[in-house]
Amino acid sequence: MDFGLVLQTDPPASQVISLMKRAERNGFRYGWTFDSAVLWQEPFVIYSQILANTQKLHVGPMVTNPGTRTWEVTASTFATLNDMYGNRTVCGIGRGDSAMRVAGRAPNTLARLGEAMDVIRDLAEGREASVDGNPIRIPWIKDGKLPVWMAAYGPKALALAGQKADGFILQLADLYLTEWMIKAVREAAAEAGRDPAAITICVAAPAYVGEDLAHARDQCRWFGGMVGNHVADLVSRYGEHSSMVPEELTEYIKARQGYDYSHHGRAGNPSTDFVPDEIVDRFCLLGPAEAHIDKLRALRDLGVDQFAVYDMHDAKESTIDAYGTQIIPALTA
Repeated sequence: MDFGLVLQTDPPASQVISLMKRAERNGFRYGWTFDSAVLWQEPFVIYSQILANTQKLHVGPMVTNPGTRTWEVTASTFATLNDMYGNRTVCGIGRGDSAMRVAGRAPNTLARLGEAMDVIRDLAEGREASVDGNPIRIPWIKDGKLPVWMAAYGPKALALAGQKADGFILQLADLYLTEWMIKAVREAAAEAGRDPAAITICVAAPAYVGEDLAHARDQCRWFGGMVGNHVADLVSRYGEHSSMVPEELTEYIKARQGYDYSHHGRAGNPSTDFVPDEIVDRFCLLGPAEAHIDKLRALRDLGVDQFAVYDMHDAKESTIDAYGTQIIPALTA
C-alpha cells in the first residue's frame, strides 16, 4: 500500500513544502493539495517547489476540475512540471465543489468531466486532442506521462471513473462504502472492456493518531461536512431513499442546514455540527497507531492501493511522524 499526504495550500507556502519534505522522509510517496483558487494559494506554483525539494514524491491536486482552467493550460502545466522534474505528477480531477461554487458557478457536468479527462491526458502525453472543436497538440512534449485519477461518489460518476480514469479517488474511509464503490468502478471498467485491476484505488480521509478520541473527532468532524456537500448533490439528483445510493452514505445529512465555504476543510468548521461521532469514526482513521493499522489492513484487503492522509488539524507533524515510524512500515513490510 502506498501513502499520500493531503494539504490545503494555506500561506505560507514554505510550510506546505516543509510538510511535504517531512512526508517523503517518513515514507509517503504522494503529495496532494486542494485546488480552489479563491480559498487557497495556487497549487501548481507550489508543486514546482515541492518537486524541487523532494526526490521521488509524486504530486497533484485532490482535486482540480475542468471549469476553472482551460484544458490545454492544465495539460501544459502538468507537462511542464514533468519535463522539469521527471514524470512525477498525477491529475486528480472531479466535477468541482468549492472551486466552482465559491466563484458563483455550478459544478461541471459529468459529460464535460469525461471529455476533459481524455483531452488533458492526451495533450499532456503529447498526443493531439480536440479542444472546442479545434485539433491541438503541444509540440514540445516528449515521453510525457500523466495518470488521471477521478474523484467520485454517485453511481454515474463511479461508472465514469471505471470507464475512463487511471485511478479512482474515494474521499472517505468507511469500509462498507469503500467496498460498494470499488465494486461499482470495477464493474464499469469491465463493461467498458478495460482491465478493472489496472485502475489504482486511492482512499483519502483524515487521520489523527492519539488516545484522546473526543479531541480527534472534533479535529476531524469537518470532513463529514465536506463529504456532505457531495452527498447533498446525490440526494437532490437521485432522491432521499434511492436504491442507487446507499443509506449508509445519505442518512447522516438530514440535519444539514447549509454550508459556509470560508471554513471549508478546516477543524472547528461551524457548518459541520450536524455530523455525528459515528460518521467521524466511520469516515476517518482515529485512535492509537494500532487502530489505524487494523483499518488500513481492512482497506487494503478491499483493494485499496493508496491511503492519502488529510492532515488538516492541530497535529500535522506528529501525524506524519507517527505514520512514518509506526503505521507505514506495518503496511509496506
